[in-house]
Order: sequence, then C-alpha cells, then structure tokens
Amino acid sequence: MIEPERTTADKTPFTRPDAAFGSLDAADTLRVILAAGDITLSLDPDGRILDVAANRQDFPGCDEWIGKPFEAVVTVESRTKVKDMLGLEPGAASRRWRQVNHTGHGGDIPVRYLVISLSGGSRLIAIGRDMRNAVVLQQRLLQAQQSLERDYMRLRQIETRYRLLFDLSSEPVLLVEADSQRIQEANPAAHTLLEARSGSLVGTKLTGLVARGSRDALLAYLGAVLTTSEVSPLTVELDRARQQLILSATGFRQLGGRYLLVRLAPANARSPEGAATLLDIVERMPDAFVVADAKMRIIAANIAFLELARAASLDQIRGRPLGDFVGRPGIDLDLIEGQLTKYGLARNVSTVVRAQGSDMEEPVELSAVRTSGDAPCYGFAIREIGRRLRDLPPAPLDLPRSVEQLTELVGRASLKEIVRESTDLIERLCIEAALVYTSDNRASAAEILGLSRQSLYSKLHRYGLGNLVGETE
Repeated sequence: MIEPERTTADKTPFTRPDAAFGSLDAADTLRVILAAGDITLSLDPDGRILDVAANRQDFPGCDEWIGKPFEAVVTVESRTKVKDMLGLEPGAASRRWRQVNHTGHGGDIPVRYLVISLSGGSRLIAIGRDMRNAVVLQQRLLQAQQSLERDYMRLRQIETRYRLLFDLSSEPVLLVEADSQRIQEANPAAHTLLEARSGSLVGTKLTGLVARGSRDALLAYLGAVLTTSEVSPLTVELDRARQQLILSATGFRQLGGRYLLVRLAPANARSPEGAATLLDIVERMPDAFVVADAKMRIIAANIAFLELARAASLDQIRGRPLGDFVGRPGIDLDLIEGQLTKYGLARNVSTVVRAQGSDMEEPVELSAVRTSGDAPCYGFAIREIGRRLRDLPPAPLDLPRSVEQLTELVGRASLKEIVRESTDLIERLCIEAALVYTSDNRASAAEILGLSRQSLYSKLHRYGLGNLVGETE
C-alpha cells in the first residue's frame, strides 16, 4: 500500500505522551522503530550512517553502508531527495515521506523514507519502507493501462471504419432492437428511401413506418428471422407514401440483447419495360438459370435453380461457390470455365446438380456464356435430363476384346504383343468414355484426355469411332 503524502505534523498527537511513552527504555524504543518500517538508519547531524537495522536478506550489503554518507548509498537521481530530507533545522519535524533508490548487488532497491530529528538535531533516524512490491504492482497497473489504451484505440479505429462503411453504403440499412422494434441506427440511404430527415428515424418503431395491413406480417417475419435464416424477404407497404419495400433481416446478439440488421429495397425499382419482361420470363422458366461472378460465386438464380438446389430463398445461396451445387468436384466446372475463357460459350455439357446438404446427384445438361470486360460474369442454363435418360433403353456395349480374352493370349503371343493389345483396348475405352461424357463434343473430349484435337481425330480414325465424315485430320 502506498502511503499518502502527509507529514508527521499533519497528525494529531497523543493527549498524554508522557503517560504513554515516559517509561519506555531503549529496547522498547528500538522495537517501536523497527515495527514502523522495514529498514531503519541511525544518522549523525551530517547525514553519515552510524548504524543499520534491517533484514539482511531483503537488503544485502547494508552493513557496508555504516560509516558512509546517506547520499553515497543511493542512486544519483535520489541524492537530491536525500539532501532535501537532511536539510532540516535542528529539532524540526520531517517534511514528507520521500522515495529513494538504494544501489544494490542485484539492482536498485526502492525505499520510502521518513527522516525524524531527535534530541534537538544531535541524532537523526531514517525510517524506511520497502517499495519493491508496490513498484511491481505499479508496473503491472501501467502495463494493463497501456494494454487497455491500445485495445481502445484499436476498437475506435474499427468503429470508425465500420461507421464510414455504414454511412457510405448505397443500400438502405437499419439496426433494430428485436424486443421493442425500435430503430437504433439508420444510414443516410435509409433516410433517403423513407423520405425522412437526417437522424429522425433513430428511436422510432419499425412497425410504425409500415401500413397497418403490413404490420402483422412484419411482426411475424421479425420473429421468424430470430429463429432461422431460411426465411424469404418480405414485401411491405409504407404508411405515408403508397410505396412498397422489400425487407430482409438478419438476427444477432450483442451484450445480452437481440438485434436485427434490416436491409431495404424498393419493390418497384424502375427498369426498362423490355428488361423487366425478360427478367420475369427468366424467373418463370422451367429450366434452371443462374448467374455467377468472375470467381464462380452465385449472384442470382431463378426459381427452377432454387428447386434443384433445395434452397428456400436466393439469400441462402447468394455468394456461395457454384461448384457447391453444379458439377463433379475438380472436373466439370474447370472444363466449362476453360471452354468459356477460350470460346466465350459452352453448349450441351453433361454434368450433375447436387441439392443443398445432400450427396444425391441429378443428371443435367448445361449451356453457358461469358460476358466481356475486366470483371466478367457467367450465365448458366441448366436442363434436367435424368428422366429422359431413365426412359432410354440401355445401349449394349460392344467391347472389342475383354480382359479374359487378353489373358488367353499368354503362351500363344509374346508379352510385347499382349501389352500392345492391352494398351489399344484401354485407349479405345477411354476415348469412348470421354465422347459419352462430353456428348460427342470432340474439343471437350480432347481437353479431358489431355490430347490435341489433331491427335484425337487420328485415334478416332484408327479405331473407327464416331461419324468422321467431313472431319479433317
């Protein structure tokens, strides 16, 4: 514990000191002094150390101080404090406790001293208290304070960045307290969309902004998003202006409370009549349609694709890799992307679609296009062919020679001839499988097999595969 900066003169003395201390002898006085501090120095009027009373383990080498001036056993920075404590008039009371640092074998030793003048100044007593434990606590406190300040600065920087992002976002966003439905934060885009003056939305109820006919649906929707993420956006009508908004919300917890991050979008966003008609047609198409960005992440999809992916809404799959749903891992999409990069389109590629959270694969036929520009997008038209394939009669596979037939050649032909026959069999089977896999697309089959188109045509002529009329080698 650090003593307060008070002098002995600030304390009220005993009312009857003679009765309390009149009968004390030297031994009793010594015990009182030793109990008052961890180290006690007996000094002459010039400040020279006459004797030392201390624990030798706590203050190693203190016996060497005897006979030396007090200021000679402290650090250079502490000598001014020692002179100030010793510069008292004879018989005067000490001014204050002062901390000095003794020079020791294991490092500096901080001690807090109070110098008392006795017998009219003929003898001085310096009572000291070891401050090493207090110094360690002060250092820990300082380190903790610095760590808190660094964390505070880091949080302020993060808050500034997110506040800037929140304010500059073009998408209208509201932060709503879930229990009371009161708006805690609203960015400028939300104020503009709702035709409200800046800052006026904070503190108002979200349900108060919509028409009475939409409030029950809004309350049910806000309750649903707190329990599951598989909720489609809600269309509501504003109370004042007869305008409809598409509202989507996400629930989260913070500091024990429940909050909603609400995004708004106008339901009647203006677009050219032709574009609106085209979007409506794509949305109602029986074949699946999906748009992906340059990194093959889903941007948009119609209802047919959502049904194939077993997704409740577009929000569940938006931003996810297309490879999570389309194609065999590491094969199909890489092949399709290579064709799109080279030719700008891919046509009638046989592949599969997987439902969300399922390993079941549905055979489909896929065509795709690639837009131009530095940040291209990809459009995919996907048609189910599983039912059509199931209705086709099974086609007999007429292998040129079986493995059993090859092994029967042992003893009748050399090993070199048998290996050549085996190599031809495997090569033909692989080419036939590649043609079936790519729906007889020669360029794609050559890419799968790692052959040039010229080499593939040569092998097709060799094995008599495919319709080669009009093909050039």
